[in-house]
Amino acid sequence: MTLGLEIRDVSKAYGANAVVRNVSLTVPRGQFVCFLGPSGCGKTTLMRMVAGLETPSSGRIVFNGKDITDTPVHRRNFAMVFQALALFPFLSVEDNIAYSMRLRNMGPADRRARVRELLELIKLPDIGGRTIDQLSGGQRQRVAIARALAQEPALFLLDEPLSALDAKLRDHMQVELRQLQQKLQITTILVTHDQREAMTIADTIVVMADGAVQQIGPPTEIYRNPANRFVAGFIGQSNLLDAVVADGGHLALGNTLIAAEAMPAGARQGETVTLSIRPENIRVTALNGTAHPNALPGRVTFVRDVGGHIELRIDCEGRELIGMAMPGEWAAMAGSESVAVHLPPAACTILTA
Repeated sequence: MTLGLEIRDVSKAYGANAVVRNVSLTVPRGQFVCFLGPSGCGKTTLMRMVAGLETPSSGRIVFNGKDITDTPVHRRNFAMVFQALALFPFLSVEDNIAYSMRLRNMGPADRRARVRELLELIKLPDIGGRTIDQLSGGQRQRVAIARALAQEPALFLLDEPLSALDAKLRDHMQVELRQLQQKLQITTILVTHDQREAMTIADTIVVMADGAVQQIGPPTEIYRNPANRFVAGFIGQSNLLDAVVADGGHLALGNTLIAAEAMPAGARQGETVTLSIRPENIRVTALNGTAHPNALPGRVTFVRDVGGHIELRIDCEGRELIGMAMPGEWAAMAGSESVAVHLPPAACTILTA
């Protein structure tokens, strides 16, 4: 028996509008998985089908070896935290957390002990008597998580719960949420459109677009080896350049030949492909009149100092590339506008889709 969640060829349509198309994936027990994609890609609908709030048009959902496709929401023992936290404003923090325990007829002493345990877990041990309107945004977020965990769920579902927080608090909460999940070892799915959030939190990322899965894998694998042009462009920054396959493992970018180590199997000479290279893998040097192998001539059009590095936007014969330079490297170039943009062969990913 497979322990964890299995989504087997699941689709969802509203009339003629297909919002989820033939999704199959496995979430192993104890893993943290992120459904990641732009708004309208089907990720929330997919989670709602897992939760039992929507019924698949086709396909099956299996949990710990049992088909739960037609199991009602209240019999799945899943907990869900929505973007709108829906905490009860007329109840104290303690009573909010204890709400599901009351429904299960847990005794008062056991309820109080469990609430104390959960408040310690979310690192807010002294706020049990406060009302919800006395809490900050981050505190409310933690209380919502504690209330969901009070159900002792077999699966924890989170639908963009951090999106309303400011950037600094959001970063902090991402780390805390990941540490909490690791401590509890609870199988967790997070829906987000924020690729940085997914990269920070997830064991596995499921990238979605247009209702379909584009790629599934660990964050570093998806970042370094994107499956297609959409994934390369959506996960982090990437320079995506149309190129033509030439002979000898080279690509033609206009009149410049670029060597690439990872040429896809079956790529044919003359075929148009996409060369993807991350800004941090580009090396920029002054154009000094000598030949620069595996480099494009360019002109710097914009410079932004972001502290740890210098971000450069470079016009390379009508193609805009984003590159990076260390402050010392850029200073040594004396602000030169004419540059050579080096594309290391090992950093060039070739995409045929």
